[in-house]
Amino acid sequence: MTYILVDTANTFFRARHVVQGSSDIKLGMAFHITFNSIKKAWQDFGGSHVVFCLEGRSWRKDFYKPYKANRQETRAAMTQREQDEDKLFWEAFDEFKNFIVDKTNCTVMRHAELEADDLIAGWVQAHPDAKHVIISTDGDFAQLISSNVSQYNGVGDLHITHQGTFDAKGKPVKDKKTGEPKAAQDPEWMLFEKCMRGDTSDNVFSAYPGVRTKGSKNKVGLAEAFEDRKSKGFAWNNLMLQRWVDHHGAEHRVLEDYQRNIQLCDLTAQPAEIKEKIMETVKANAVTKSVDQVGIRMLKFCNAWDMKKIADNIQSYAEPFQARYPQKQEINTYITPAPSGLST
Repeated sequence: MTYILVDTANTFFRARHVVQGSSDIKLGMAFHITFNSIKKAWQDFGGSHVVFCLEGRSWRKDFYKPYKANRQETRAAMTQREQDEDKLFWEAFDEFKNFIVDKTNCTVMRHAELEADDLIAGWVQAHPDAKHVIISTDGDFAQLISSNVSQYNGVGDLHITHQGTFDAKGKPVKDKKTGEPKAAQDPEWMLFEKCMRGDTSDNVFSAYPGVRTKGSKNKVGLAEAFEDRKSKGFAWNNLMLQRWVDHHGAEHRVLEDYQRNIQLCDLTAQPAEIKEKIMETVKANAVTKSVDQVGIRMLKFCNAWDMKKIADNIQSYAEPFQARYPQKQEINTYITPAPSGLST
């Protein structure tokens, strides 16, 4: 069983940042990127069922006030033309959302307090024996990569796996500096580094500003602390017990800010009540839908949005949207904790 998990808003809205031209051109590309990504992932990776994950207002905004506050500033600075384009995109996105909910057999998940990332991670945790391919350009999913979880970037046409990154032809992507295939990512290291350095795109501040990856004779770096994460000896404690003062004059202890960032960034370390909502949402939506004539319904949608190329090949594009969630599927409703040593 292979689930195709779609980070829906990320996939749809990414076209605005990669395509030049009018709003109509960008909107058309948004639909094509979304449909083509799903079709390619379905065919290349042997998809069995498609799961769309939608955004809610994140619980993280209440847990950490600065979370994504920078995006409000960006929206406030929009020109009238940008506001009009934004409105057009959201209207089109709502039409697409209604289509996948009402006219397809795909699973569609949304919760008012959860982000799509939470739901994707929850679905993976609930189906530990299945394979999962996450369609997204978001680097946050690196922490989920494993032998049964990979990520497909539909914009760059890249497949990121536990064995490395591969291009559209399945060949290893090479490092531009060395000319050698890029090494496979270490999910545990990447999560640790993210929790220490923070995330500027989400306005999550660093637990230790300016910390080096590799330490010196007199100062421990991230690499040394990471290697010491399980025994929690000198290197770990030397780093975590450091203190620093921010631009407001407030003192911080690295360990406390690191633990805050764990809850914000680690997709298995949400508060208990949030984990419960994640699994309730997964369980409520892990059901078999019975929508008939999906191909005809999809053809009407494509014609309404002038997607002629997709309409002309409707059978191959409609296949992923027809596939139903298997009946009597057992799911795991417990979120596995983070890798040993990261969350303590």
